[in-house]
Amino acid sequence: MSYLSPEFALVFIAFLLLYWGLQRWVQPQKILLLAASYLFYGLLDWRFALILFLYSGVVMLCARKMSTDEARRKHWALLGIVASVINLGVFKYYDFFRDQMQTLMDGAHLGWVLPPLDILMPVGISFYTFQAIAYLVGIARGKDQPAGALDTLLYLSFFPSLLAGPICRPEGLLRQLQSSEKRQIIEADVAFVLLLSALTKKIWLSSWLADAWVNPLFANPDAYHGLEVLLGMYAYAMQIYFDFSGYTELVIAMALLLGYQLPKNFDQPYLAVSLRDFWRRWHITLSTWIRDFVYIPLGGSRSGWGRTQLNLFAAMVISGLWHGASIKYLVWGALHGGGMVVQNAWDALMSRSKRPWVMPDWLAMLLTFHFVCVAWVYFRADSASDATHYLASLANLGPKLQLNVIGGFAFVAACFVFWRYSNRLRELLLTGLRRLPWYIKPLPLASIVQCIIMLAPSGVPAFIYYQY
Repeated sequence: MSYLSPEFALVFIAFLLLYWGLQRWVQPQKILLLAASYLFYGLLDWRFALILFLYSGVVMLCARKMSTDEARRKHWALLGIVASVINLGVFKYYDFFRDQMQTLMDGAHLGWVLPPLDILMPVGISFYTFQAIAYLVGIARGKDQPAGALDTLLYLSFFPSLLAGPICRPEGLLRQLQSSEKRQIIEADVAFVLLLSALTKKIWLSSWLADAWVNPLFANPDAYHGLEVLLGMYAYAMQIYFDFSGYTELVIAMALLLGYQLPKNFDQPYLAVSLRDFWRRWHITLSTWIRDFVYIPLGGSRSGWGRTQLNLFAAMVISGLWHGASIKYLVWGALHGGGMVVQNAWDALMSRSKRPWVMPDWLAMLLTFHFVCVAWVYFRADSASDATHYLASLANLGPKLQLNVIGGFAFVAACFVFWRYSNRLRELLLTGLRRLPWYIKPLPLASIVQCIIMLAPSGVPAFIYYQY
């Protein structure tokens, strides 16, 4: 059942009525939320729910052992992390590494055959695995204490963030779950604005960009003029942003209506003036997780400039691999890692220069956006070779223009103007909404939703990040 389907909307409203009917009883309310989370996940595939439950049991066992066996605290932490990595690796990466190893063994004429396995990857496994590792590391470092079974199970299965994040930390979501205070709806007006923004981004803009530009151009770039191929590259950058930020706003809104605060995941990423700035704004919960649990443990910036760049590059390659078991994701991560190393080298050079050149913000933003767009081609294409072919098609000058190129460039420019002032516009919308009586608010909200549905392509679109 998709978050965007009318059926889910009706079920969620009915669930809210039952959920808030139990407001005076904290534990029964959480039990209901846990049951709903597992039911929702199980409706996708009952095996997903079983795998999550068994994995949660291993996490709880290791967490409990860390608190009762102080002498072996680090051993139990390591066991939990290794079990997490193996669980993720088997379900998400077995076929990828099998293919690479089989190629090596065939090249060496060893005659060995690694058995193929028909493995169904659970949706959201990357996200709840990272949450579990953050929980185990927190206990190992003495920052956190093992939570109760109910809170731990709910922390790893909380249905608004289960399928595609944002990646929650124990000091955030788990602390809220452990609170004995009665839950309250948090900022209902903010939740409604987020819902409208999410529907606009995903149901209308992301779907329209996919149908009108991205899908046809990536399917056959040779048939289009280079300008159209360029706009297709821009269109995918817009599509994935509208898709993923729209998803995040939707689940944050649902969590607010349930009385929980989820972390912010996007902050106008295409206004970034460097790749470092981009990763402070894009998929914030993943970039901070990679920083805290990959980059810093590798050594961070503690061992000199050269080792710092190597650690940074390795962290970005791992980030690419996290997104999927494919060479194209490794290339995407390597591009970002290499780009940041080059930027750091440039900054180091300018810091030593007697006459350093400071790049204007508008130019830095333009260069950063185009670098990100080029990298996105490897993210979207079916393979790394297809991505390279798509980029080569930018030189196509023979085919006649088939799409509205002027309208496409105007749309991209309008997006940048809107992003520049979007926070201010959102505050104005919130101010107006707060002034309305509660019984009037459903009317304009329903009207806006109806307009979005009328403008959007037909059907219930899937979220891009469900596959990661």
